[in-house]
Amino acid sequence: MQHPILVLNAGSSSLKFSIYEKRAHHTLAAGAHGEAERLDTAQPHLTVRGPQGQPLADRAIAGSGHHGAIEAIHAWFAAHVGNERGFAAVGHRVVHGGQRFVAPVRIDADVLVAIAALTPLAPLHQPHHVEAIRAVSAVAPDVVQVACFDTAFHRTIPMIEREFALPRALTAQGIVRYGFHGLSYEYISTVLAALDARWQERRTVIAHLGNGASLCALAGGQSVATTMGLSAVDGLMMGTRSGALDPGALLYLLRQGGYSPDTAEHLLYNESGLLGVSGISSDMRTLEQSADPQAAHAIDLFTYRAARELAALAGVLGGLDTLVFTAGIGENAPSVRAQICRRAAWLGIALDETANAANAAIVSSQPSAVTVRVIPTDENLMIARHTLSLLEN
Repeated sequence: MQHPILVLNAGSSSLKFSIYEKRAHHTLAAGAHGEAERLDTAQPHLTVRGPQGQPLADRAIAGSGHHGAIEAIHAWFAAHVGNERGFAAVGHRVVHGGQRFVAPVRIDADVLVAIAALTPLAPLHQPHHVEAIRAVSAVAPDVVQVACFDTAFHRTIPMIEREFALPRALTAQGIVRYGFHGLSYEYISTVLAALDARWQERRTVIAHLGNGASLCALAGGQSVATTMGLSAVDGLMMGTRSGALDPGALLYLLRQGGYSPDTAEHLLYNESGLLGVSGISSDMRTLEQSADPQAAHAIDLFTYRAARELAALAGVLGGLDTLVFTAGIGENAPSVRAQICRRAAWLGIALDETANAANAAIVSSQPSAVTVRVIPTDENLMIARHTLSLLEN
């Protein structure tokens, strides 16, 4: 394999990865992918699959934490591919770029310090990205590392959409709307460009619906509004995150409910959303299969909130021409798409029930004023493309 690029998405107890090979004309071919799991336990484990999902490795990891995971991935790659030189570059998904990082960047000591300083804005994600970057530096100190930021795609959001109604001194400190899932939205925009030469003329909303969920409005092919804000807990109801919440409710919990900032943070990020409302699960598949009325209620609230935010973004755009569903729920849950589209029928959305049930590429009917698409996202490929671009330049 020539010029392999490793893409990493680090979580608290896992490290997901994909390997890409550079081909002619600046193209990339997907290779192996997998996950190092249970990194916070005494029994970390590595699973590797081939491009078609065939099993390539399923073994224990000798080391601990992200460092042990990186060592195991490098060792497997060298043995399996016979490439002792390792990777040409490593691309990292980094959730928050703050005000400084509005494009992918090569990581050096100064960049790493700046990424780590953004931890208060993404406490569940940023520390693990930093840990993975440091682990790569320890295992392969000479490899080029690139940070790709989920916030960067939203750099085009106008200030009137970005600002909160706070004193200007706080706005100047960076307490503004940043938006997230940008790598997913950027990838979907490249697919739309391949499908429709005039796509930038369309008023488009992309619904990234997964365990984390948000919507993004695009005009002229650029992000002009999104549902997530300063942090990734804002906006839509999610798997375990609350989404938009009256600030007074949080003040009440802190003053009267016995919550500390830490326990309130855990409540909003880990105990709310589909899990909190249903009391059953954060997984939409589990809820759809459940006969418990609370499961149905959680799904109803999820689709209601999504349709409500869709209406708001359509208002920003002055109408709607294209709606795209993507990510785990958006790509694989026809009933969720149907409920959202029925609630938004006033926008001119008409669903083709047969196409929707089959997860077809276009699920709107012929008379629909809005084209409704289902497009699988590929954030890792987007990271690999950015990494290759910086590597070559």
